[in-house]
Amino acid sequence: MKKLLSVAVMCLCSFVLCAQKDVTTFLGIPVDGTKSEMIEKLKSKGFVSSSHDRDILEGEFNGEKVQISVVTNNDKVYRIAVFDENMRDETQIKIRFNTLCRQFQDNKKYTSTSNDDQTISEDEKIGFAMLLNNKQYEAVYYQLPVISKMDTAALVKDLGSMSKKYEEKYTEDSLANMTEEQRENVQKEMVNDFVKSKWVQSWVEACTKKCVWFKINKSYGKYYIMMFYDNEYNRANGEDL
Repeated sequence: MKKLLSVAVMCLCSFVLCAQKDVTTFLGIPVDGTKSEMIEKLKSKGFVSSSHDRDILEGEFNGEKVQISVVTNNDKVYRIAVFDENMRDETQIKIRFNTLCRQFQDNKKYTSTSNDDQTISEDEKIGFAMLLNNKQYEAVYYQLPVISKMDTAALVKDLGSMSKKYEEKYTEDSLANMTEEQRENVQKEMVNDFVKSKWVQSWVEACTKKCVWFKINKSYGKYYIMMFYDNEYNRANGEDL
């Protein structure tokens, strides 16, 4: 039973609870507060106001020249929008898009709710698909919640209670007489039990509030990336209707 539990716990520990409502960050800056405050913080990172619009900032981000716009709801920042300055052709934009996907996939600060590969295949005709089928090319990732010591302790306690439950349900003798398939079914039962718990639901909720996504946009026959760092806690939810 202990071996079986240890395998299941390894699976379950990929799910964590974040009790505090931490928010999306951009370059370490919380996407929150007022627009003027955010602009000043971004300027401290080296960005400068555009000569055409003081609310648009220019600078370098992730090795790319970009423009940044701060988007608010009731003067609370809910989005940092980042736009590539350099335009690309169809082949180059696919490389740019796929490189970003791999960077997010390899970054341990992020996760994705999709098991699908979000990259674009080499033979995809994106210009044709966007023009005739209005297809959108976008990829979505989520910043992982911040985990406190209290959260970790509570999670371990909950896992302990769950372990006790299954130790009582399945004895060492019953496990010894199980087939490999039956043991795998027990592991799946344990994981499914935990996935449905409030712990995982809270973790998923915390992740979805820290969304970072990007898409391909087209202008005058050229393409560029639009990237968004969203704080969903500050997004409008119809409260002004």
